[in-house]
Order: sequence, then structure tokens, then C-alpha cells
Amino acid sequence: MKMKQISGLVCGLAMVAGSVSAIAESDKSKLVERLQDAQAVITQITSAPDKGIPNSILAGASCVVVIPSFKKAAFVVGAQYGQGVATCRTPRGWSAPVFVQLTGGSFGFQIGVQGTDLILVAMNDRGLQAMLRNKFKIGGDAAASAGPVGRNAQAGTDWKMNAEFLTYSRSKGLFAGIDLDGTVLSQNQDDTRTMYGATIPFERILKGEEVTPTEARPFVHTVAMTFLTAREDKQAGQ
Repeated sequence: MKMKQISGLVCGLAMVAGSVSAIAESDKSKLVERLQDAQAVITQITSAPDKGIPNSILAGASCVVVIPSFKKAAFVVGAQYGQGVATCRTPRGWSAPVFVQLTGGSFGFQIGVQGTDLILVAMNDRGLQAMLRNKFKIGGDAAASAGPVGRNAQAGTDWKMNAEFLTYSRSKGLFAGIDLDGTVLSQNQDDTRTMYGATIPFERILKGEEVTPTEARPFVHTVAMTFLTAREDKQAGQ
């Protein structure tokens, strides 16, 4: 092969590598934005405690899933309509986040509404084990109830015994319980691989066996502080 051809091939490969790198950086920046959006949703929990998720719920949570701002068009085509992040409580603090997707089902009165955030709170070990399975159907593989709202709100009489998850929606700053039965929560493996640079099992991350990426630390810190404060407030009120 002539030197000119070799030189052209090398330049071509360099351009391809540069393009792949640029795409990867672009994809990662979208994930960082999603983490920031999820962090903002968590922050909203404490900004209006009388209209948010009760401290008793936050204090006892095993895991939290945040799906920021799903889009209306997704309901029309029945495709993926929720992308978010999840983290779980471990003996060493809250885990690094995994990227998740919520698909299928229907939100009833929520259909057609844009800019609505979703929060799922795993309330016991059964909820945690459902999360660790990587993929499960809400209302099928794991029971869920629309969560109570307000500082002093009381949950339904049977949720502690029967519900693995409490579910919430947030629109225009207000939280409300929501029925998510029929939806499927699963790991977004492509996004997780983009953030961590490798294919890492869902369970390994949520058990706290993976170091939190620098880009995800603000989100995890906000979750930790919000849920720690709720636990302290609950203990102080007892």
C-alpha cells in the first residue's frame, strides 16, 4: 500500500474515532442533565413539606426512583415514555445511581400532560428485591399504592403490609399519589454503560458495590441529605 493511501486511512480512522468520542460525550452530557433534573425533583420534596412526600415515607425508604419530565408524544406511540435514575440505601450510604426506563401502562388522568415528574419509593425489603431484579412490572411483580401527601399525611391502612412501592407524580410543584399499575421499570443498559464505561450489573450498582461517578455525586448527595433530614425530623417528632 502506498504511503499516501496509508496516510489517508490513518486520517480516516482518526476522524471516525473523533466522531465516536464526540457522540459519547454528547450522550453523557444528556445523562448529566437527567441527573440534574432528578436532583431538582428531589429538592422540591423539601421546598414545600406541607404539600410534599411525608417525612415518615422518606425516612423509611429503601430505594427511590425519579423519572423527570416524561413527554406527551410517548403516550401516543406507546414507546418508552419515561427515562430516569434510581438509587438505594446501603449500609455505607446511598448507592451510585442506575439509569432506568418506565414503559407501558397508562397514567389515566395524566395522559396528555407534559412536564410531569414521577417518583417511586421502595418502602421495604420486598421493594428492594424487586429493584435488584433489573426488570419488574408494577402491580404485577411488585405491588404499588398511590402515596400520601403532606407533612402529617397518613398512608392507607394496608400499604405497609401489601405495597412494595409508593408512587407519586409532581406537576407545577404539587405532589400527588398516582396509579402506575401495568408499567414496567427496567434498567437502561445503554445509558448505564455510557455513564460507567462498561456493562455493570444493576444489582452490583444498587448494592453500593460501585463507586459513584463524579457527575452523579450531586444527585446522590441530595438524596442522602433529603432522606437523612426526614429521618432525623421523624425521630425528633417521636
